[in-house]
Amino acid sequence: MKNPVLLQVARWLTFASCAAIVVSISASQILLGLALAALLLSREKLQLPPIKLPLGLFLLGTLVAIAFSGNPAAGLPQVKKIYVFFQLLVVFSLLRDMALIRWLFLTWAALGSISAGLSFVQFAHKVQQAHATGTDVYSYYVGERITGFMSHWYTFSAEEMFVLIMLTSYLFFARAAQKRMWLWVAVALVSSLGLLLAETRGVWIATAVAALYLLWFWRPWLITLAPILVIAGFLFAPPVIRERLTSILHPGTLDSNEFRKVTWRTGLRMIERHPWLGLGPEMPRIHFDEYVPADIPRPLPVGSYMHLHNIYLHYAAERGIPTLLVFLWLMGQIIWDFWHGLRTLQPGRDDRRFLLHGGIAVVLAILVDGVANMNLGDSEVLTMFLVVVACGYLALEKDVNQPSSGATLAFHSAGDNTL
Repeated sequence: MKNPVLLQVARWLTFASCAAIVVSISASQILLGLALAALLLSREKLQLPPIKLPLGLFLLGTLVAIAFSGNPAAGLPQVKKIYVFFQLLVVFSLLRDMALIRWLFLTWAALGSISAGLSFVQFAHKVQQAHATGTDVYSYYVGERITGFMSHWYTFSAEEMFVLIMLTSYLFFARAAQKRMWLWVAVALVSSLGLLLAETRGVWIATAVAALYLLWFWRPWLITLAPILVIAGFLFAPPVIRERLTSILHPGTLDSNEFRKVTWRTGLRMIERHPWLGLGPEMPRIHFDEYVPADIPRPLPVGSYMHLHNIYLHYAAERGIPTLLVFLWLMGQIIWDFWHGLRTLQPGRDDRRFLLHGGIAVVLAILVDGVANMNLGDSEVLTMFLVVVACGYLALEKDVNQPSSGATLAFHSAGDNTL
């Protein structure tokens, strides 16, 4: 028999866990554990989205790669990371109310703007420090960038990307966005500035791709203005931003282009030698020097060699090409399901439309950013991704509470998603 009190507790703990990820990974994961415990004790039906097969095969591929790596103990961090995937379970099982889901993403937006506001203070302090030491601002800043509430600038950048994509989708497609739109536009501008000042180029490009996708399905004629806005933004941007933009094509000695070439070439050699099961999770970091091509001069360019800075190369080198293909199947399945769901919606603004378009945009951003970053290897990024995916699949469920809005969903999810 269900316990309604524990069920309500589990629901709000899940909401809190999802919201807290913008502020603290520790708080989010503690709340996730409490939410999972309350869910189990409440005897509520456990449910997962209809991606159980590719998701299960991906996790199985990870465990098999660990088992055959020759050093299974080194892969334990990836076993522990499976805990993060319970976020998908608790969200899909408990947040079955569109109003609650909508407020979750608005909470992300509010917390993301506060994190961005903190980053402005950090940026001003770093500029002041550069001037005090007589160092060029770009040279001083590129290795010590703003982080907001996070411990690293990449995590901060990726979180602001998620916040902006979902908030933009809300503003473009949700009926409720017509109220207090000025407030949420202001919040979006604050987060946009934080993302810009973080100077994470892969995230810049990924966010731009996601924004173009959303713009195309909102007001496609505005796409023609994009080049003008980019040029104007470049001309009026501060020198530290312009230098970071030009470094994409014309890198200096401080930029990460050269060391990424080393990690990518090294990753390809790992894949050539271990195509089926890879070296094993965490092994590319441990055995990196053994696979560096002989024609690359030493010392290696300055940079982080903790991973391969490309999610496709890294998964293939770490877990094998079959597991990489399963990962691509998973991502493709999400896009396909969300797109199919969108095609069944009646015209007009609707919470389901904002969740499905936002979900597709997030997947596209992850795929684009994954060319230059091991993004889903970051627990904060993975958590936010799983929340977006779970909420997108909730938008396809006919039994999710939806405030009356004049727009209905004709999609009927196939199969029983109960565990």
